[in-house]
Amino acid sequence: MEESIVKVEHLSHRYSIQWAIRDINIEITRNGIYGLLGSNGAGKSTTMNIICGVLKQTKGEVYIKGVSLRDNPVEAKKHIGFLPQKPPLHLDLNVDEYLTHCAYLRSVEPKHIKAAVEKAKDKCGIMHFSKRLVRNLSGGYQQRLGIAQAIVHDPKFVVLDEPTNGLDPNQIVEIRNLVKEIAVDRAVMLSTHILPEVQMTCDQIRMIESGHMVFAGTMDEFNNYIKPDSLVVLMDAPPSENELRAIPGIVSVENLTNKRFRLHFDTMDAISERVIEASVANGWHLQEINMEKSSLDVIFAKLSGKKIN
Repeated sequence: MEESIVKVEHLSHRYSIQWAIRDINIEITRNGIYGLLGSNGAGKSTTMNIICGVLKQTKGEVYIKGVSLRDNPVEAKKHIGFLPQKPPLHLDLNVDEYLTHCAYLRSVEPKHIKAAVEKAKDKCGIMHFSKRLVRNLSGGYQQRLGIAQAIVHDPKFVVLDEPTNGLDPNQIVEIRNLVKEIAVDRAVMLSTHILPEVQMTCDQIRMIESGHMVFAGTMDEFNNYIKPDSLVVLMDAPPSENELRAIPGIVSVENLTNKRFRLHFDTMDAISERVIEASVANGWHLQEINMEKSSLDVIFAKLSGKKIN
């Protein structure tokens, strides 16, 4: 039987009289990237903060490598690395000074600190910035440094909160690749609201909504919830909305501009072909047709049973 890297049992927490999360159960037994998703106020941040030892839970237990976070927090935290949404950087230190400071805080043995710092810098691609002040690093390299501090003590479990937030497209790709690299040797819990980030990075998904776990499964299982449910079309000689609704499978029509429409459908069965055939037959001069997948907001609503406007 595989030893759990992380085991969360019947986790509940409340602020005053309001329960933020109820009966959350999570078990991670192997390395990889685990997406933790949830809309604002769903309980995702509360769950992350408890798992990282930042917040003490009202009920339930968290075990990291078999060590109780409640009963033995110092020992359990040796196995945890954490990068909050705003990296905890000291801007007036250089990279080496900062990572050395983090290694001391993480109880790395003094004789091993230099090697630990070098290993973290190498893994995160910041070796050539060793003597540069943190404040003089670009946003992308500051984020790399934030990840380096999270792994400097070689933890088996790392939590990353919105690690690509505020980065440009090139930096996002670089950080995404870095996260995949560090997940080879450890389990990574990734919090993000960006659907393409989830699809391109995560192996498993855990979703919390209204304080409850509403989904736990593989990326393939999660993809069943984000199948296309609408088409956006551009036509030079568009018909009336009633004519578009008459196409079999189309259930509603949104007029986006004079020539652009969003067509909502209830079946994937040859829907694109039907729209194209209708356009050719009626001279609508179709110029563009694009499938749209469900947004995370729609998925949250679907899994939690909420209605959306």
